[in-house]
Amino acid sequence: MLRYTIQRLILMAITLFLIVSVSFFVLHAMPGSFIDDPLMPKDVKEAIEDKYHLNDPMIVQYKYFLKDFLKLDFGVSIALQPKVNVNKILATKIPFSVQVNIFSLILSIPVGLILGIAAALNKNKIPDHVISILIILFISVPSFVFASLLQYFLAFKLGWFPIVSSVEKALTWNKFVSIFLPILALSFGSIAGIARYTRSELGEALNSDYMILAKAKGLTQTQATIRHSMRNSFIPLANIIIPMFTGILGGSLVIEKIFSIPGMGSVMIEAINAKDYPVAQGVLFWYSLLGLLTILIVDLSYGIIDPRIRVGGRKE
Repeated sequence: MLRYTIQRLILMAITLFLIVSVSFFVLHAMPGSFIDDPLMPKDVKEAIEDKYHLNDPMIVQYKYFLKDFLKLDFGVSIALQPKVNVNKILATKIPFSVQVNIFSLILSIPVGLILGIAAALNKNKIPDHVISILIILFISVPSFVFASLLQYFLAFKLGWFPIVSSVEKALTWNKFVSIFLPILALSFGSIAGIARYTRSELGEALNSDYMILAKAKGLTQTQATIRHSMRNSFIPLANIIIPMFTGILGGSLVIEKIFSIPGMGSVMIEAINAKDYPVAQGVLFWYSLLGLLTILIVDLSYGIIDPRIRVGGRKE
């Protein structure tokens, strides 16, 4: 297991290096530049060119970039928030996205599992049909449609919630109420995905041979379901639940725009449009690192959830 983990970490480092390198050349190859702004003072323009070695060949700029990158220093913003450190900018945006996305996960996972289990245990009955219709509805309709409907009816017409999110950083009760609608809008798709997967996996497990054997040994349907079916059917669920944690820091561009949440969702787009390469590079790096760590956790979690997978790993 240790050797497998080390191999994965090495591959993760190589992949991250390639992503950062490719993104550097792609971003710098894009047409236009922030310093082409005719309104920019000459001394400011020269200072930026010296800071980022913009008059040197691309490979020289890349060498200086890697030198700073090894220290996780992405420099300062040149357009969105001039002269402010990139990591400092991202640190101020992350709490807003985390608050919305972590409550969305807390709501999505148990509700999705409960609906999926209820549908599997009542397969081809009325509860199963109702849940299946809800799953199709939640998957088919984009989250921004739910967000707009919730905002119009619950916030604008009924006045139960604020139309836009509060901009205070601390998580107070008023702040929670102001982000309740975006939490709901983000949760519908995740609930549907988890419920559909749970229904499928658990439904297959309930009809397996080991369930017949378990009941033949004297276990009730409930005991056999809890002890055998659920554990086996939850293994594939790690594939969809663990990657959801990637989105905790990411945020949703559309949902954040609709509810005016100053989170991470819009930073990447704004940085690219403004040709703010340091900010764009910083966002890409942290997104990539989080995504690769999530994949690593998924791979390693298989061995914890199911010992047979760990044994198979040793043979390799």
